[in-house]
Amino acid sequence: MSIKQGFAGRSEEKKHDRMLQSVQEDIRAAVSESGYSEDVYELLKEPSRTLEVRIPVRMDNGKVSVFNGYRAQHSDVSGPTKGGVLFHPEVCEERVKALSVRTGLKAAVLHLPFGGARGGISCDPRALSFRELERLCRGYIRAVGDIIGPATDILEPDVMTNTQIMAWMMDEYHYLYRDRSANAVTGKPLLLGGLDGLNEAAAKGVTLLIREAARKKGMEIRSAKVIVQGFGSAGSCIAKILSDEGASIVGISDAYGALYNPSGLAVNELLDRRDSFGTVTKLFSQTLTNQELLEKPCDILVLAAIENQITKKNAPGIKAKVITEAVRQSVSGQAAEILTDRGGLLIPEILATAGDMIASYFEWVQNSQGTFWNRKDTDARLEQTLRSAFSRVYETAGDRGITMQQAANLVAVQKLADSARYRGWI
Repeated sequence: MSIKQGFAGRSEEKKHDRMLQSVQEDIRAAVSESGYSEDVYELLKEPSRTLEVRIPVRMDNGKVSVFNGYRAQHSDVSGPTKGGVLFHPEVCEERVKALSVRTGLKAAVLHLPFGGARGGISCDPRALSFRELERLCRGYIRAVGDIIGPATDILEPDVMTNTQIMAWMMDEYHYLYRDRSANAVTGKPLLLGGLDGLNEAAAKGVTLLIREAARKKGMEIRSAKVIVQGFGSAGSCIAKILSDEGASIVGISDAYGALYNPSGLAVNELLDRRDSFGTVTKLFSQTLTNQELLEKPCDILVLAAIENQITKKNAPGIKAKVITEAVRQSVSGQAAEILTDRGGLLIPEILATAGDMIASYFEWVQNSQGTFWNRKDTDARLEQTLRSAFSRVYETAGDRGITMQQAANLVAVQKLADSARYRGWI
């Protein structure tokens, strides 16, 4: 390893250390707000189990490469743990630990009968052949198989993993543990017991919550002006759904800039003109920066790009009445307080990004019962689950005079703490 690579590696470790510290700060604040003892914080601050494995894979050239894999399980106080498997070069122990804790809070705020988990492999799947990727998936299941299962820890897709990867993992698990259900994996293809509507669940969840928040602010979607920061797979899908419901999409952005038109943009035309990387603003001569777009007049602002977009510095300039945090930590805690004090309603990431987790739970239930739900069934159940969670957080925020971010963490910690108390853990 070169000196430069060594510094880069330590920089990534520090970044993921901060990720874990951030979620621990959220838990500590919620414990303090609830009046719980330090025992609750100690129980929830880190995963109850973290496994690191080494996975040898025979490459197409005949050589063997060894990949680092991980699985972190936060707490099974509410039921088996559940969470995604991500393939990315930046996957490391601290990252999966932080994500598992965050997933545990998300499951709790939704009142799902699960704890949080997260896993992954440090790799770039784009650099692997189809067969190399399959061998890596099967090797991961062989390495972590003893600690996962339909009543122990359930896998689901995450960054750079898809239905094909989940199918390989399911097949390998079924081969190794024939006496145990293959329902240890969700996010499978529809033909193998997957859920109808799973791919659209994340975007549908965001738009459903936007409708709920808009009603609280006395707005109708069909007359609302919307800015969507981030026009990738998630942002473009959200923009399309809202546009079809009658909203005017007045602004969008991608990695190269932003477009804004107070009279509305032609969303379908922009979708058709995107390049293979999902960008479109390069085709226009007059563009704005992403930060300029955030402060443009609108009723609803959707943050679907990257982290740290609204801070205490630019929060006073945000004009939207409803702000949706569709990306983790896109709104700082101080910014959330400023937005709330100015009358804005922030949908926190822990709720906004919950659609795919709920759908994954539905797939697990469907497989466990041996039934099949159509898309109409899935959408109805998704709406009911998200509306209930939104109401709990909204009412808690109003009763205690805190932000929606703080209220979501508080609801989650209370659920986990009460479960632990009933079981005699604390």
